[in-house]
Amino acid sequence: MSRIGKEPITIPAGVEAKLEGTLVTVKGPKGTLSRDIGNSIKCEIKDNKINFTRDNDQKEIRSKHGLYRSLINNMVKGVTEGYSKSLLISGVGYKCNANGNKLTLNIGYSHPVEMIAPEGITFECPTVTEILVKGIDKELVGQTAANVKATREVEPYHGYGVRYKTDVVILKEGKKAGK
Repeated sequence: MSRIGKEPITIPAGVEAKLEGTLVTVKGPKGTLSRDIGNSIKCEIKDNKINFTRDNDQKEIRSKHGLYRSLINNMVKGVTEGYSKSLLISGVGYKCNANGNKLTLNIGYSHPVEMIAPEGITFECPTVTEILVKGIDKELVGQTAANVKATREVEPYHGYGVRYKTDVVILKEGKKAGK
């Protein structure tokens, strides 16, 4: 039995979970998320708990057991607390600006890089070198943050570029003067 899959998900106060066929919908104070879990895993909602079971022990079904439990748990956390990723910009003259759902990055190119936030994502810039990507869908927050980071990968000699706040940049040593 999957150690993750057999753990029940406790539904907090203010959150409503519904099961319609194979579609699980979670509605909370921050919004609504839904996901189709397919026919291989059985979901049951009762007594403010969501339980997942499987019919057999085939390898593919065993792997989905813990996966769908984790995905639904992330949905419950997302509609109550939300998710955020923090990015830092480092470089001479590098800066960012969030205006509505548009993020403008000046990161050393001849033109400013503009990014439009997908539905359900917001950009914030607490300082000119810090970006916060916020939303209720964990996958979408992570993918959007990765897209922002990919606009300018961190350069290994000076550390210029866009990185996650938790990333550690190991700088390479430059050229040595010859004799």
